[in-house]
Amino acid sequence: MTLNLLSLLYKDIAELWLFLKRSTDEIMHQDIVPLCAADIQDQLKKRFAYLSGGRGKDGCPVITFPDYPTFSDIPDKEFQNVMTYLTSVPSLQDAGIGFILVIDRRQDKWTSVKASVLRIAASFPANLQLVLVLRPTGFFQRTLSDIAFRFNRDDFKMKVPIIMLSSVPELHGYIDKSQLTEDLGGTLDYCHTRWLCHRTAIESFALMVKQTAQMLQSFGTELAETELPNDAQSTSLVLSAHTEKKDKMKEDMKLALQEGHSILESIREPLARNPEYSLNQDQLDNQTTVQRLLAQLSETEAAFDEFWAKHQQKLEQCLQLRHFEQNFREVKVALDGVSQKISTFTDVGNSLAHVKHLLKDLANFEEKSNVSVEKARALSLEGSQLIENKHYAVDSIHPKCNELQHLCDRFAAEIGKRRNLLNKSLELHGVLETSMKWCDEGIYLLASQPVDKCQSQDGAEAALQEIEKFLETSAENKIQELNKIYKEYESILNQDLMEHVQKVFQKQESTEEMFHRRQVSLKKLAAKQTRPVQPVAPRPEVFTKSPCPSPGIRRGSENSSSSEGNVLRRGSYRRAKSEMSENQQVRSGSTGDEEESLAILRRHVMNELLETERAYVEELLCVLEGYAAEMDNPLMMHLISTSLQNKKDVLFGNMEEIYHFHNRIFLRELENYIDCPELVGRCFLGRMEEFQVYEKYCQNKPRSESLWRQCSDCPFFQECQKKLDHKLSLDSYLLKPVQRITKYQLLLKEMLKYSKNCEGAEDLQEALSSILGILKAVNDSMHLIAITGYDGNLSDLGKLLMQGSFSVWTDHKKGHSKVKDLARFKPMQRHLFLHEKAVLFCKKREENGEGYEKAPSYSYKQSLSMAAVGITENVKGDNKKFEIWYNAREEVYIIQAPTPEIKAAWVNEIRKVLTSQLQAFREASQHRALEQSQSLPLPVSSHTSPSRGNTKAVRKLEERKTDPLSLEGYGSSASLPKPPEKGKGWSKTSHSLEASEDNDGWSSAEELINSSDAEEEGGAGPRKLVPGKYTVVVDQEKGGPDALSAKSGDTVEVIHEGDEGLWYVRNLSTGQEGWVPAGSLSTLIGKSKSAQCLSSSESGTGSALLSNSSSCSESCNTTFSDLKG
Repeated sequence: MTLNLLSLLYKDIAELWLFLKRSTDEIMHQDIVPLCAADIQDQLKKRFAYLSGGRGKDGCPVITFPDYPTFSDIPDKEFQNVMTYLTSVPSLQDAGIGFILVIDRRQDKWTSVKASVLRIAASFPANLQLVLVLRPTGFFQRTLSDIAFRFNRDDFKMKVPIIMLSSVPELHGYIDKSQLTEDLGGTLDYCHTRWLCHRTAIESFALMVKQTAQMLQSFGTELAETELPNDAQSTSLVLSAHTEKKDKMKEDMKLALQEGHSILESIREPLARNPEYSLNQDQLDNQTTVQRLLAQLSETEAAFDEFWAKHQQKLEQCLQLRHFEQNFREVKVALDGVSQKISTFTDVGNSLAHVKHLLKDLANFEEKSNVSVEKARALSLEGSQLIENKHYAVDSIHPKCNELQHLCDRFAAEIGKRRNLLNKSLELHGVLETSMKWCDEGIYLLASQPVDKCQSQDGAEAALQEIEKFLETSAENKIQELNKIYKEYESILNQDLMEHVQKVFQKQESTEEMFHRRQVSLKKLAAKQTRPVQPVAPRPEVFTKSPCPSPGIRRGSENSSSSEGNVLRRGSYRRAKSEMSENQQVRSGSTGDEEESLAILRRHVMNELLETERAYVEELLCVLEGYAAEMDNPLMMHLISTSLQNKKDVLFGNMEEIYHFHNRIFLRELENYIDCPELVGRCFLGRMEEFQVYEKYCQNKPRSESLWRQCSDCPFFQECQKKLDHKLSLDSYLLKPVQRITKYQLLLKEMLKYSKNCEGAEDLQEALSSILGILKAVNDSMHLIAITGYDGNLSDLGKLLMQGSFSVWTDHKKGHSKVKDLARFKPMQRHLFLHEKAVLFCKKREENGEGYEKAPSYSYKQSLSMAAVGITENVKGDNKKFEIWYNAREEVYIIQAPTPEIKAAWVNEIRKVLTSQLQAFREASQHRALEQSQSLPLPVSSHTSPSRGNTKAVRKLEERKTDPLSLEGYGSSASLPKPPEKGKGWSKTSHSLEASEDNDGWSSAEELINSSDAEEEGGAGPRKLVPGKYTVVVDQEKGGPDALSAKSGDTVEVIHEGDEGLWYVRNLSTGQEGWVPAGSLSTLIGKSKSAQCLSSSESGTGSALLSNSSSCSESCNTTFSDLKG
């Protein structure tokens, strides 16, 4: 059908084109003259010959040759052109009769007459009917002409007679006076200038018509040969170009018609002035010519209009088809995407809330998809309209319309099918929830019945009535037949859902069995009792001996056992006898009831966790779709202020990342623990790394708050809030992630409270600690980003361990004494940041503002590398103070914490850092010693270098696995080192023995590493202590004649140092002297006797070594980069 319509359309266009071509050809081949008046206008203006419009008796055109003195001077070419043009003006019919020539030579000479006649006779290009010559009027010339004409008649022989006239009246005998001009005694109105103007205009008009016809023909050919483009844009361009050309053609035709009518009015002007005026024949011929040209032009215009209408219809229909095809492709892609996405809606839900959530998602999806569906339906309707309008491409449009309709119907059917399945799932989960709620209420009823009141007959009867009344509600609340459920909901039952149904049914049966056993017990108690039963409360230790199982495990045990005692299977109940007394049965039932009560409470906490999690996810999605996505909507751009543009990442932070984590991962994993809530801690522990996304969100929160305060009155937010129908503004929803991360620790505490004796209690405790750690890290990071003025990269300092505000006093060796005294008594308020590699001192500055802008900022003051830091844990007179000192106490900072607990926490954390550094140093030393021992032999000599001696001692200690500080491994007294030579004893000779007593809490390793001797020896040698008093931290037994026996806690005084890491000391308690390992000594505080260095509270190998190296200096040849290796 399409081909037929297209063929008919092309046939109509072809016929119109042929008609147009014939019309233009007729114009183009008419009125073709060899010369135009415009070409010889100057020659015609000489007026040596003219066509007055007069006619002879037979209708012959009259050409007049007026008296022209210089006729003989006219060039032959000009004469020939004028003759040719004048003979071409009359119609072919008139010209065919022949011309009458009137030669006026009344004022001329005979010689001129003869020459003129002979010239005219020789050059006249057309037929001659008659030649009339007015001969000269003078007597002599007339006589001469008569004689000459008689004697020279043969010279004037022509095909037509030549009549010599003596006067004008004789001329009137041949031509009527009305056909002669006034100079020949006639009455014919003739103006040569007007005639020339008319001829020029008519010929110009004819040329214009001819050119217009040529352009129409050329344009028509172009239109007829145009191929239909294959895309909408090209078709639109072709249609636009053709329309523009058509309008140009129409404008040219309009100008031509105006020109023709103007010429026609000019020809008829005498008639307009004088109605009785009659036009001569030439004027009538001119009028006829113009009228004929106008008629042909109008006819051609009409033919072109009709042809254009058909061509335009063809192009417009082609454009409609291309648009339809393009829209069809776009809609088809959209519908295919919708169909593909709807195929993913296979989940039927695992809980009532989940199914409601899925139904809401389906409704949202349907609402969004309806945009594409409505476009498809509108396009199908558009195609039907094209078919009704007899479009030429019906065969192409009709199948596409059917396909669109089919896709829309299939989408509606698929949506309906998914909705029915979810409604069915909603119904099933409603039944399951009702059954579970009934079971929970029943268990709660059993747990709430007081044991003591049930011992009396009245109490037992009352409790029995409560149970019977509750059981009456079972018909409408519990699952009656499991097979009926399977059959009714077969379309949605998958493996997980079937297992869930079975668990609920098992729980229902277990609950009924519990009620049955309670009924039996109460009926026995309700009977007449001869002896009162003393109620016995369950022993508390019964609950703490074994954890309670998860609901799933408990239901399994209940199903496989027939007695209530087997439900619990706890501790002493497993050893109970088969026949129990009434009191034992009551106690057993009470214990089981309490555990069931805890299980109900755990379920309530789990339900709250799940419900709030789903609500949280929904709120995040609402914000992302209702606000964040709308910031990229072009239709909303006009509502967004300049300060808000391109600030989406600042305003919302990484909320989208948080949403995807909770929606795709965490929420789904939480739902797996709905039947065993006591194990939910594992879910948190498995995803603890993902919770780090909250740290990034909270760090961005101040910027977000600041931006919100600047733009909160923006119309964009008001419009979005209106669309979402939110009662609260956006800032309330931006606070949700902060509120949520703090909510988890409260829920975990509640769950742990009811799960202390259960299987997952340890996981819950660990999860709670991890969440609190994340909250601490988030809080620390919020303070960390507020530091200003630090030039380096804070991340290079390692993990932030602690931060807090303290009062700080300084006591530096260097500096003016007045400054030192002032610093001692006037504390500075500093905020300390403890990192793994440094401790930062900052000054806290409170900011003015609201919200996060009110948060403080911290101005960086200085930092201490942990590689050169030592601490003194206690300062005399204040249990909240401790010391941090730097570079062998050149810089001492007395730190006062707000509370002793905060001080203890900081000291412990600093101790951990220093211990880890010490361990790294020790491992590096052992590693180097091992490498040296493998590459070089170690000679046994008293001149062994300190580094080799220390390495050897350490290696011996490791190999023996005995007391590392014993002297037994060093050989006999002969092997003990001798006192060193002069100048090699102390690492710092400037310190006297007395001066060492004033040093409180020195870091011995710092003296070792910073000493000049260590640098000269070229390595990290054994511990080199400054002279002074030290405390023995490990018992020493006498291992040789020169060795000293000492007990832990003894005070010794160092006399001099030896090799192999040994020192010669005097025991101040016994007065004995001898050699002891340097590692067994700890610095004794001088001024503050209650003060204690880092190692004083430790014992064993690690503590001894810690005393040696509680701080390390960067000046040591063994750098910390080496130690890390």
